[in-house]
Amino acid sequence: MNILGVVESAATDALIIVDVQRDFCPGGALAVADGDAVVEPVNSLARSISFVVATRDWHPSRHSSFAAAGGPWPVHCVAGSEGAEFHPELDLSTVDLLIDKGEDVDDDGYSAFDGTVLEQLLRARGIEQVHVAGLALDYCVKATALDARRAGFEVIVHRDATRAVDVDAGDGERALAELQAAGISIV
Repeated sequence: MNILGVVESAATDALIIVDVQRDFCPGGALAVADGDAVVEPVNSLARSISFVVATRDWHPSRHSSFAAAGGPWPVHCVAGSEGAEFHPELDLSTVDLLIDKGEDVDDDGYSAFDGTVLEQLLRARGIEQVHVAGLALDYCVKATALDARRAGFEVIVHRDATRAVDVDAGDGERALAELQAAGISIV
């Protein structure tokens, strides 16, 4: 980033936009407070980074994470549903790669790296630094950033472009502390 806070992207940078979907925004089945506020910062980041990945929860209708199956969450982001669609103001024209996750009935799909080919695709492009933004900070953003770091990428989480679910008060702040302890930059 430069002194004005603008991302100075290299060809070795990628942005992962995590789950900016209708069900995670106000009015959605699993709404994150102020979740739609990430859209403009995410769009701005996407215009400044040369390789952009967007992820989406793409769950089967009887996913194990749903309360009806004994999981912690309401039904959300069912594949093909309106709730699984990206936020209507998210600029998808900047997206180079779409990663669906949580497609298996027993796969939570928190991380964009879990059970996907994302790491291999980033390596094939020569990516060294991963920027992460989207929803939700204390679950899928955190899991994606931690897995990117474990895979050896330099990782930056953009605080203004993410929001936390905060099931328990302070979950978002605890997530930030965990990310920093793992060597991830928060900007």
